[in-house]
Amino acid sequence: MPLVITVLDLEREPLEFSETVPPGAIDYGSGIRQINDMPVTGRADLLTEHRGGHELIHDIRLRAGYRGDFEMPCARCLDPVAQRLEEDFDLLFRPTGVDADASEHAISTSDTEIGYYEGGRLAVEDVLREQVLLSLPARALCQEDCKGLCPRCGRNRNNEDCACDASEVDPRWTALADLRSRMKT
Repeated sequence: MPLVITVLDLEREPLEFSETVPPGAIDYGSGIRQINDMPVTGRADLLTEHRGGHELIHDIRLRAGYRGDFEMPCARCLDPVAQRLEEDFDLLFRPTGVDADASEHAISTSDTEIGYYEGGRLAVEDVLREQVLLSLPARALCQEDCKGLCPRCGRNRNNEDCACDASEVDPRWTALADLRSRMKT
């Protein structure tokens, strides 16, 4: 699906698109996996900013939406956890380096909502990857009372018990245990 939006195309007219991203087309990393086709629809417009003289800045406004099913690992046992996403976004992209001359200044909320593109081209795939990762929870659980993995043998405690001694203390804590026993006497 390499959908690329160029300033040259947008100078002629706004671009409306409707694409389907197949599973595996975008690498989300961190064990996150797209399960099925992800429909994406949107519109890109060129906004031209006059900065005095003959200096023109071409910003790309991208308004789009997507919906899809994803899996991410459980934070305790690493089993896959299903996540359904349906999101819309409205973003502004500027040419890289156009704001570089601004020396130290406070960053406003509107500044944090601006992305950058290079070479007059914006890859929608990169924008989608970022939006999906921002929409997913920071951590997910397969079930509220997930028992996780045994730290000794690695077995999934939700599926089977293990014979590991849970009361055995990590040897790195012995110095604190010694200090605690001396304080009690």
